[in-house]
Amino acid sequence: MYIDNKIIFVAGSTGMTGSSIVQTLLSASPTVRIRGSYRSDLGRFIKDARVEYVHADLRDRDDCARVALGCDAAVLAAATTSGARQTAEEPWRVITDNIVLEARLIEAVCLANVRRVIYVSSTTVYQEHPGAIRENELNLNIDPTSAYLGTGWVNRYAEKLGEFWHHQLGVDFLIARAANIFGPFAKFDLFTANFIPALIRKAVNKMDPFEVWGSPNVTRDVIYADDFGTAIAALLNATDVRFDAFNVGSGRRTTVGEVVDWVLRYSGHQPEQIIWHNNNLTTPSFRALDCSKIHDVTGWNPAMGIDEGVAITARWWQENQSTWAR
Repeated sequence: MYIDNKIIFVAGSTGMTGSSIVQTLLSASPTVRIRGSYRSDLGRFIKDARVEYVHADLRDRDDCARVALGCDAAVLAAATTSGARQTAEEPWRVITDNIVLEARLIEAVCLANVRRVIYVSSTTVYQEHPGAIRENELNLNIDPTSAYLGTGWVNRYAEKLGEFWHHQLGVDFLIARAANIFGPFAKFDLFTANFIPALIRKAVNKMDPFEVWGSPNVTRDVIYADDFGTAIAALLNATDVRFDAFNVGSGRRTTVGEVVDWVLRYSGHQPEQIIWHNNNLTTPSFRALDCSKIHDVTGWNPAMGIDEGVAITARWWQENQSTWAR
């Protein structure tokens, strides 16, 4: 495998997504080594002699250059993220930090002669689309949906930066357009959490009436964090690919109504009333992905059923809510 005997830099290594990538790489190769950046002491630190954690502010050029130096490949999974509530109330919070962070990171790894880079983008880059959208259907002449106008263009910009550096220095630059990732070690703070951990926290807290932002018919592609990690490993090992973009999701259309049913069941909560705040819906009501390209190129498929992943995540939160601070 390509990753054997390589030093892989993982930006955002202690977050839910980054730590799942680290764990996957460690499990895939006994000789891989990981250099993981972190900014906050809150997170998942994996105890393994092959992992070196380095404190860094990835908005700082010197810090980025320091953590990238000497690495063979990089997975850029660091970002300032927000949940539906924060997206509605303070949509600007994530924009400037992420513009600076992505530009600094991409520049640093390329100038450090890192030869293979995976950039974790997101499906916010896409314009509205009636069906399962494919990678080549991204239309840069049409804005992302209004709720994702800022974040979508930040990710579009970072993807184009990767293309620029690929042409300038010949760096392999692969783009993973991530679906909604969920699992243990997520953010469970109700202001910043994505919708699945937010619903789990409400259910475990026995909220009644049980309040849901949006409609039960809102449709998303969601993917369990460990499955996302295996997809990133597959892309790192697909060395015939020098520059390309891939949707990384379950390929399944999951409704918020389904997630609410699973969350309540696995949390053991039976509220007397569920209130759907349809007027609070700020994100698109429909987003489906065609994820056949990554399978065709790498053979990768997700292994975890969505309902099973929700069950594992709900159980993890029940067991760790008193100690998990994010």
